[in-house]
Amino acid sequence: MSDAPSREVARRAFASEFNDSSYTFKESDDERAPVYALLPTGERANRVFFVGTLTEKEDIGEDNEYWRGRIVDPTGTFFVYAGQYQPDAAAMLRDLEPPAYVSVVGKPRTYETDEGDVNVSVRPESITVVDADVRDRWVVETAQRTLDRIESFDPEADEYAAMAEENYEMAIENYRREVVTALEDLEDEQEAAADPA
Repeated sequence: MSDAPSREVARRAFASEFNDSSYTFKESDDERAPVYALLPTGERANRVFFVGTLTEKEDIGEDNEYWRGRIVDPTGTFFVYAGQYQPDAAAMLRDLEPPAYVSVVGKPRTYETDEGDVNVSVRPESITVVDADVRDRWVVETAQRTLDRIESFDPEADEYAAMAEENYEMAIENYRREVVTALEDLEDEQEAAADPA
C-alpha cells in the first residue's frame, strides 16, 4: 500500500458553472493541502476535466513563453494558462492551430481583479487533441453529472451544498437551463452533420 497521496478526481463542469466557481477553500491548515474551487451545484473541485474547441491562443509572456488559450463549450468559455511549469500543456498550445477540439485536465485558479471581480481559469496538467465524438460524449456525460448534482443538492445534509448556498447567489436552476442549452446545441450540430443539404 502506497502512502503517496492519490490524485483528486477531475470533476466535469460546463464553462458557465465553472466560471461562477469563484469561491475557493482548503480543508486543512497544512500549506500543501489542496485548494478546492466550489462549484455552485455543491461539488468541490481540486481538478477539472473539460472538452471544447480551442478558438484562440496567444503567448502573453514577457521574458518566457506563457500561453493563454480560449476553449469554448456549448455554455461559455474556459481560459487556460500554461508556462514553464506546465511544459507539455504550453507546448500543445504553441503547436496547435485553432480551431481544434481539445480535452483538458487541470487545476482551477482564481484571480481577483483590481475592481474586486474574481476571474476563474484553469492551469492545465494536460491538453489532448480529440475528435468530435469525444467532445459530444463529454457534453452528454457532463450534462448528466450536472443534473445529478442539481437533483442531490441538499444544504441540510451536505456540507458543500450548504457552502454553495452560503457563498453564491445564483439560482441552481440556472445550471439546469445550461444543460438543456448544451444538449440542444449538440442535437442541432448532429442534425446538421447528418443532413448536409
